[in-house]
Amino acid sequence: MRTKLLLFIWACAMMPTLVLANGKKITKIVIDAGHGGTDNGARGKISAEKDLTLDVALRLGKMIQDSLPGVKVIYTRTTDIYPKLEERHEVANRSAADLFISIHVNATAARVERVHAGYKTVKKGKKKVKQAVYKTIRHTETAASGTETYVLGLHRSSQKEDAIGEYGEMVAQEPGMLDVNDPQTAIVVAQYASAFLSRSVSLGTKIQNEFSRQGRQDKGVKQMGLEVLAGSAMPGVLVEIGFINNPEEEIYLNSAAGQNEVTNAIFRGIRSYKAEVER
Repeated sequence: MRTKLLLFIWACAMMPTLVLANGKKITKIVIDAGHGGTDNGARGKISAEKDLTLDVALRLGKMIQDSLPGVKVIYTRTTDIYPKLEERHEVANRSAADLFISIHVNATAARVERVHAGYKTVKKGKKKVKQAVYKTIRHTETAASGTETYVLGLHRSSQKEDAIGEYGEMVAQEPGMLDVNDPQTAIVVAQYASAFLSRSVSLGTKIQNEFSRQGRQDKGVKQMGLEVLAGSAMPGVLVEIGFINNPEEEIYLNSAAGQNEVTNAIFRGIRSYKAEVER
């Protein structure tokens, strides 16, 4: 038992070196436009999230293809359809992609307020009395603004590991490293999941830094147990490009200038990440 424990500790110490080694080329990037079809996502006064995400996704894909030779762009959708979440990471897994980028637009929850709206006369016994009347108002607008990027929450690591194990031949940097008959494979898979999280944080940080350079409010890189990230066997991030229920930010996100800036920030983050990984 002691020997097995020592072997396990040794394997855990050695595997990150294999997994985290730089030099892997980034040749395939999946771009996921959030929502679509019957799923509008968040709504503003003049637009729906599903349309803004598609606009930015297509711009980003074109920019990558034009500016990063040798990188293939794969979309989860290019029209107003709704691929299920499982279908989105299936696209990435089957294509053996190196990165998964999901584009979304943020929104805050509506604030509900009960306000006095006058009086009405009601009969109580033989008397008529005035009774206050109230109405409920939903305030959907927000002053919140800025961008944030999400990476996978640790509580969904097991699903990530399942995806890595299922698509092991596409994931592994060395042939045969993820052999299902090898008892050490579970260790390697766990190390890949950990390495992918580290890579995702690095990518998310680079994207957020680019938004910050543009003068956008940087809300940071955060963890969340998102299905679309949990099922993909590669590093991935979900980028919230702004608040659709902030009137000023919605106008910005609907403008050509705004979409170009958003696209540039994400692209530059990807380019910086690619250079870091490949060196």
